[in-house]
Amino acid sequence: MSDLISRSGHFVKQREGYSAFIPSPLPPEPPLDQDQEIVRLLSDADRALGRLDGVCSVLPSPNFFVAMYVRYEAVLSSQIEGTQSTLEDVIDYESGEQGTPKDVEEVVNYIKAMNHGLAQIRSGDLPLSLRLIREIHVKLMAGTRGSERNPGEFRRSQNWIGPEGYALKDATYVPPPVHEMTQALGDLEKFLHAPGDLPALIHCAYAHAQFETIHPFLDGNGRVGRLLITFLLCHRDILEFPLLYLSHYFKLHRMEYYDRLTAIRRTGDWEGWIKFFLRGVATVSRDAVTTAREIISLRERTRQKVADTVGNMNGALPLLDYLFEHPAVTANQVKEQLNISFTQAGKILSRFEELGLIKETTGQKRNRRFRFDPYLDIFHSPEGTPSDTIPDTTQA
Repeated sequence: MSDLISRSGHFVKQREGYSAFIPSPLPPEPPLDQDQEIVRLLSDADRALGRLDGVCSVLPSPNFFVAMYVRYEAVLSSQIEGTQSTLEDVIDYESGEQGTPKDVEEVVNYIKAMNHGLAQIRSGDLPLSLRLIREIHVKLMAGTRGSERNPGEFRRSQNWIGPEGYALKDATYVPPPVHEMTQALGDLEKFLHAPGDLPALIHCAYAHAQFETIHPFLDGNGRVGRLLITFLLCHRDILEFPLLYLSHYFKLHRMEYYDRLTAIRRTGDWEGWIKFFLRGVATVSRDAVTTAREIISLRERTRQKVADTVGNMNGALPLLDYLFEHPAVTANQVKEQLNISFTQAGKILSRFEELGLIKETTGQKRNRRFRFDPYLDIFHSPEGTPSDTIPDTTQA
């Protein structure tokens, strides 16, 4: 039993009186006990992930799905950290609407960080590395809460996790001190590039948990750690499109999520964490497949409806396609995007509104904005609200 406890690392009492956790390098030793349950869960998760990658490949335009799903993940991941912005807030912000919540910028930053990381990995300009992780952190924190806490720099002081206002001595968890943190990050970077014969999903599960254990930034660790999962899957060519996002699963099971990470550190229970992670991958993948199919069905129905009722009105079908990527628009945006007159743009929008495809959201006669609610409704989840945040906060 003592070997299992120490295989994840150990707590070391500091001169100040608190105990900080020093993680062991990955993979754990003794190795993971891949019992029948883990083998079954890994098989289920792999199949579900394969179906997700397959169904996305038959979408008329995968960008429709990817663009919205990235926004959806950004909202959920940011809500875990306490933001109140919704998917509609993000869509309205992108379309230029004034008066959207200030913390919507945190969600938009998450989207920018995601896109930057994926672009670097796909182009080969910068591999998945500590340098790329720092770049992602800069984009994530720019101009938002925590922007004064050294964006893009690994911490140079001790941080801790605990309820707001609690002192270090009362912390729920204390990550490794700076010197040990630096060593652990170096070990993690090696592991990212040399996973051995580990299955990709187990590799991702190890990497995410280890990153959260190291907690190398003064703020934003949770969001970077969740992004790391998707980056690794794309880096290892498991997913062609960035579609696996576990924020919803972690949010719904947030207390078990924390309990599983704590069990790794206190008892070396990597097996419990791996099982939790694999269940999440299978669940989220199946939900994403359902979402993709609903998008396909909606597109077919709406295209048929537009063809039957609007006919050959110039710009009607191109506008419908545009709405699947940008679900909130103005007449000026339609005019510019479709290269048609302002009058023609207004006519198409009015016709779409009559058909119930879009809804005007400003209540004004000028500068009106329209939203493609049937599409946004697909991404609404009945479980959880913006107030369902994970209660622990990083402090320094």
